[in-house]
Amino acid sequence: QGHVLPLMEFALSLVNQGFKVTFVNTEFNHKRVMKALSEQDNVHDLIHLVSVPDGLEPWEDRNDLAKLSTAMVEVMPGKLQELIQKIKDNDDDDDDEITCIIADGSMGWALEIAKNMGIKRAAFWPASAALLGLVRSIPKLIADGIINNDGESYCDH
Repeated sequence: QGHVLPLMEFALSLVNQGFKVTFVNTEFNHKRVMKALSEQDNVHDLIHLVSVPDGLEPWEDRNDLAKLSTAMVEVMPGKLQELIQKIKDNDDDDDDEITCIIADGSMGWALEIAKNMGIKRAAFWPASAALLGLVRSIPKLIADGIINNDGESYCDH
């Protein structure tokens, strides 16, 4: 949920600027978001909330990040592409055309799908700038021999 809340706030900001937003989440997180929304919330009226499967069964442990990440990369790209195509096929009104896909920066595959489908794309990084700087520096840290591919330091402490 640490990624979902900032993205939801960003989506609401876009709606306030006049954009129509479809918010795509995993089925697991979608259920959590729907439970968290109160009856007084009008998010349903402002944002179209939809979901795609993450590749794990409902009972499987989503705290196993390696398993979850693998399943997501194997299943979600195809499901997202199907969803986008379905929206495009049902688009009778130019006002509902998908003009841009904004994806969590950790879901780079979603940006590739947008590119391949001829849709403008942008990444949104919901975590801290320091974490983004660190993540972007990892290849250089490995190349400079400061850490290995497992993130272990070569330096003596």
